This record gives sequence, structure tokens and C-alpha cells, in this order.
Amino acid sequence: MSTAAQVRPPLPPFNRESAIEKVRLAEDGWNSRDPERVSLAYTLDTKWRNRAEFANNREEAKAFLTRKWAKELDYRLIKELWAYSDTRIAVRYAYEWHDDSGNWFRSYGNENWEFDEHGLMFQRYACINDMPIKESERKFHWPLGRRPDDHPGLSDLGL
Repeated sequence: MSTAAQVRPPLPPFNRESAIEKVRLAEDGWNSRDPERVSLAYTLDTKWRNRAEFANNREEAKAFLTRKWAKELDYRLIKELWAYSDTRIAVRYAYEWHDDSGNWFRSYGNENWEFDEHGLMFQRYACINDMPIKESERKFHWPLGRRPDDHPGLSDLGL
């Protein structure tokens, strides 16, 4: 349920290069921690499963993201392509964050994505596990926002 005015390149069918680009664009968006901006990458009728929470449209996804980033402070994310096909991409990722008591976590996950012909995601299925870490064990060190191009990725960090 998108319109030609809502186009998010790269578009399916994906090849390795365009899938890697799509993953990095998604990472950049989520690292903005801007629910409005991020929600625009999804169809109006997007379907999500994120842990035990479900979103059934873009507005519910935006509300989810608002709650998420109010709880997960100093959020920094790295995504890595796992597999792709014409319209689907699978990623693995990790992100670091702390709660309002200063407890740090590294959250590990996998996502399966499916895109429409306009490059908007209409299905997102996420599985995530949180691991408590000490602040000294953090590996994601960059100013809030986009991960710098020279910062190591997941494989480089041994994650």
C-alpha cells in the first residue's frame, strides 16, 4: 500500500550490492532514532513482529519506535547482510544501549524483511536477545547518529 510518490531506492529485485546498500540505509535510519523518519521506510500497512510486540501499520510502527528509543538510551546499531533474494533481505545485527538506571546492554538479533516494488518494507520479523554488559565492554564507540564508515562492522568486531 504505497504510492509512486513514496519510493525508497534501492528497489527490488536486489543484487548483493543493492541489498548491502539497503541494509546500510536501514542502519543509518535507525541510528537517527527519529521515529517519523524511520517510519517512512515502511508501507502504510506494514506488518511487524518485534519480540512479543506486533505492529499492523506505519502509525503503530512509529509508536513502537517512540517507546523503544525512550527506553533504550544512547542507542547505537550495526546491521550486516545475511542473505537476500529478489524482494527479501535477511540481516543480523547488534545494538548497544543503556536504561535510565545506567545498566548497559548489547542486544543481538536477526530480521527478515520483504519489500514492495517501491522499495518500502511491508513485512519485518525480528528476533532479539538482550545481554547485560559493563560499560567498559562496549564496542560501539561513535557520536550518536550514523556509524562512521571507518568504524568496524559486526564481523570485524567478532560479533
